[in-house]
Amino acid sequence: MYRIRARSTIGASSFHPMVFAMNPAYLAFALLGLIWGSNFLFMKWASLWITPAQIVFLRVLFGFLPLLVYAFATKALAWKQLRHAHHFVVMSLLATSVYYYAFAKGASLLLSSVAGMLSGAIPLFSFVCAWALLRAERPSPRMMVGVVCGFVGVLMIARPWNGAVASVDLSGVAYMAAGSLSVGCSFVYARRFLSKLDMSPVALSTWQIGFALLTIACVTPFDGITRIAHDAHAAVGLVLGLGLLGTGVAYILYYFIVQRLGAIAASSVTYIPPVIALGIGVLVAHEPIHPLDLLAMACILGGVFLLQSGRSPQNTATVARRPA
Repeated sequence: MYRIRARSTIGASSFHPMVFAMNPAYLAFALLGLIWGSNFLFMKWASLWITPAQIVFLRVLFGFLPLLVYAFATKALAWKQLRHAHHFVVMSLLATSVYYYAFAKGASLLLSSVAGMLSGAIPLFSFVCAWALLRAERPSPRMMVGVVCGFVGVLMIARPWNGAVASVDLSGVAYMAAGSLSVGCSFVYARRFLSKLDMSPVALSTWQIGFALLTIACVTPFDGITRIAHDAHAAVGLVLGLGLLGTGVAYILYYFIVQRLGAIAASSVTYIPPVIALGIGVLVAHEPIHPLDLLAMACILGGVFLLQSGRSPQNTATVARRPA
């Protein structure tokens, strides 16, 4: 969510199978895509027992712990950083509380595979927010085609023309779109107010998640939250999968990939989670899949590719990450 200066691009020889096997950054790349892609099934399982707000609280609580340990281990935190607390609060709302809640609510109303596919549109919403609010980049024709293609894919998943017989809950799609819009606005805010701060991304993210935990704890109704313990799969999926791995470890893996491969290469992990979510939904949760959904996912990912590849060189030097 914070702009990270890209390192030199990777040569074609870097993708030799032997190099891939020996380079831990590529293993982290694959693991991160798997973690992010499985988040939607964990949210779906948890939603059968507790509310979306409770899901977000537990996710942030257990995700904050490894991130805090990592921040202390790397000596990224300092008390003087709290002078920027107002920025941390805004980011905690846009990029954590609202974003996570909207996705948890959307996942509770949709098949996990559908929610995962819709999450692939995050870069599209981020671009629209940046273009509308910053006007810092004039979109090229290639980028505009990508945006249109991506949103056509979203419409193909929602299928609003089916009316009362629609198999997809439109309110679930709306929540997913709202979450994507919220995190898109967070990119704009980070670029406007945080990109010039002399702070590491680890520190910024730790403060953001920490403030989000405080906010969510104040507004979450805890009645019935222990029901999650009735289902071992849902409990382990929420605490370990969605919290520790899907939030805390995911941040750490992303920063490791950026340090080893550069921000531009790391941003391509965006393409993996929708595919993983679809595969897990069909193979593990035995969710039905419509051929139109496959075409829709291709449109979304193709649109994201056109959008990112259509950027001018000066605007690809910094890349906003896909949140965990």
